[in-house]
Amino acid sequence: MSDALEAEIISEVSAQGPPPITPLSKESGSISREMNLALGAVIGVIFIALLLATTNFGSTLSDNLVDDLDLSDWRNVPLKERFRLSLNLSADRSLLPEVGPYTIQPVTEHFVPVDLPLSEQDVGYPEDAVMHVALWLPDVPEGEKIPVIATIHPYYDFGTEVDDSTPNTVPDGGVGQWVYDQFVPFGYALAQVSTFGSGQSTHCQDVKGLGEQIGIQAAVEWLGTQEWSNGNVGLMGKSYAGTTNWEAAQNPSEHLKTIVPISGSIGVQQMFYRNGSAEARAMGYDLAYQASTSDPTTDDLRICSDDIVGPAAPVTTSLAAEFGGADWTDYWEERYHLGDVLENYNGSVYIVWGMQDWNVDPYHAFPAYQMLRDEGLTVRGIMGQWAHNYPDQGQRHSTLESGYGKEAWPNMSRMDWAVELFNWFEYWLKGIGDETESYVQMQTHDGRWHLEETWPSEDITWQEHEISDWSGSSGRVSSTSQLSIIGPEFVEEIHFSGLVTLHLEVQTGLCNGGQIFATLFDDTLGIRLGHAVMDVRYRDGGYDAKPTSPLSDYVMLMEFNPMDVVLPAGHALRIELTETGEDYLPSTCALIGLNVDGGALGLPLVERQIGRENWFEVAHYIAEGSEE
Repeated sequence: MSDALEAEIISEVSAQGPPPITPLSKESGSISREMNLALGAVIGVIFIALLLATTNFGSTLSDNLVDDLDLSDWRNVPLKERFRLSLNLSADRSLLPEVGPYTIQPVTEHFVPVDLPLSEQDVGYPEDAVMHVALWLPDVPEGEKIPVIATIHPYYDFGTEVDDSTPNTVPDGGVGQWVYDQFVPFGYALAQVSTFGSGQSTHCQDVKGLGEQIGIQAAVEWLGTQEWSNGNVGLMGKSYAGTTNWEAAQNPSEHLKTIVPISGSIGVQQMFYRNGSAEARAMGYDLAYQASTSDPTTDDLRICSDDIVGPAAPVTTSLAAEFGGADWTDYWEERYHLGDVLENYNGSVYIVWGMQDWNVDPYHAFPAYQMLRDEGLTVRGIMGQWAHNYPDQGQRHSTLESGYGKEAWPNMSRMDWAVELFNWFEYWLKGIGDETESYVQMQTHDGRWHLEETWPSEDITWQEHEISDWSGSSGRVSSTSQLSIIGPEFVEEIHFSGLVTLHLEVQTGLCNGGQIFATLFDDTLGIRLGHAVMDVRYRDGGYDAKPTSPLSDYVMLMEFNPMDVVLPAGHALRIELTETGEDYLPSTCALIGLNVDGGALGLPLVERQIGRENWFEVAHYIAEGSEE
C-alpha cells in the first residue's frame, strides 16, 4: 500500500541558556589562514574531548544508578534505570519481561448500532449504520471486570476480494497482535473495530468526518458498558489508527480514559498542508480511500456526499486560497480533531512520533503536546529519530538513510517500550500503581535521549542570526534556480531543541504568488537536519491566506518542523532554498518564483551538558546475530 493510504499498518512485522555563541568572521589573507589553522587545532582537541565524553556517557549515567534496585520487580523500575532490565533486545517488537497469567478466549464478533444525526444519514447508503467489533477476552476468574485496549481503522478486509487485507477477526500486525501477545494475558481485552465503509461495518466511508467520528464514539461507549467491562477503555494505533484516537476523544466520554495516538494526524488539512503548501497526495486522498474500499462486484460500493465534496476541497484550497477557497465548505473544519479534544476530553494522552516521519509530520505533536497540558491533562510523549514507525521496530529503523534518522541508529529503538506502556495502562485503565507524570522523552539527531517536562523546554534561549550576513543570502528561488546560504562556523557546541524559525524577506515577481521550501543542513558533514515550507499567501503561518500582489515585498514567517540537534563546535549551518521539495507540489508561480533578500534564522538553544540529570540511557535493539 502507498503512503498516501497510510495502509502499511497491516503489513507490519507481527531552562538555563547557554553562553553566547560568537560566529567566526570569514576574513581573507594569510592572517586568516593562520587563525584557521590554530582554530582547527583547538577544534580537534574539542572534538576528541567530546568523543571521550560520548564514549563515557553510559558510565557517567551509571554513576548515578541505584545499586540496591530490585530489577526483578520490573514494573517499578524507573525510566532512567530501565535499560538494566533483562529484555529481549533482538525481537521484532518490545516484549514484557514475563508472560501474563491468563489464557485468551476465542474471538467473538459484534455489531454495534449507531444512531446517526439526519445530516449523516446519507442517501448513498440508506441501510442501518453498524460498527463491526472483533473482541478477545482473557480467561479471568468469573465476576472479575476488565478494561479494554482497542484499535480502530479502515484496514480490516481492506481492498477487493482479489487483493484483500487481514480480516478483522485476526489480530493485525500493527497493534492487535502486540496487544494480544503482551497485554491480554495480563487481564486486558483487545478490541479491533472497523470504521464505517470498511470491513463488515456498514454505511459510508466518511474519511475522518463527522459520521466516522460518531461511529467510533459509539463503539467506545459500547465497549465501556459491557457486562465484562470495568468501564475503562484505552485506544491505541498508528497512522489512520492513531487519528481515530483523536476522533474518539472529540466528544465527552466517561469511558475513554486514555489514548495512545502514534503518528496520528490531528486534522486532515493539517496533514496535507503546511503554511498553505500542499503535499501531492492531498489531491487524491479521498478518492484513493474510496477506490480501495469499494468493490463493484459486491455490495461494497458506498458512494456518499462527502466523497464528492472531499476531492474538490484540496483543489479549491490550493488554487483559490486568497479568495476563501479553503472555506467554501466545512470539509476541513469537520475534520479538525484537536480543537474538540481540547474542549471535551478528560482522559490522558500518550503521544508517539518519529521526528523523521514524512507521512504525518511531527508538527502535529507540537505544540499539541503543550496545548493539551495547558488544559490540565496528563500528557506524555516519546519522540525518537525514526520515521513512520513504532518506537520499537529496530529492524525497520536500521534502514534509515543519512539525514533521515541514520545518525541516531542504533540508539533509537526502544525495547523497553512495552514496560512503559504496561505501567501507563495499569494506572489509567486499572487504577494500579503511582499516578503517571507528564513529560517528553526526546532524542537528539545523533541518538542521545533526554527527558523534558515540556518540549520545547521552558529554559530555551533564542539566538538570532541575520542571514543577510551569510554567503548566498539573496537571489531568485524558482523551479529553475535556488539559493545555498552558508553561515560561519560556531566556536562552541550548540544544542537547538524546538521549532527553529526562518523569517525571509521576499519579493513577488510578475506572477501573483510563490513558495519556498527550506532545508537546514550541517554544512560541515553535509547532513540534513530539518525542513520548512510556505506559500507566500500564508506568510504569517497557519491556515489563513492573505492576498498578494505582483512585484510586492513580504516577510515570510517560516517555522521548521520540530528538531533536536547537537551541532559540534567548528561546524556551520547551511540553508538550501528551493521552490519545492520532497513530496510537496510546486506553486502555480513556480517558473517565476520569489526573490529572496536576506532574513533571520532563530535557534531555540538549551544547555544540556553530559551528565546532567536530563540525559538517560535506553535499552535498544540489537540485531540477532550481531556482535554487539
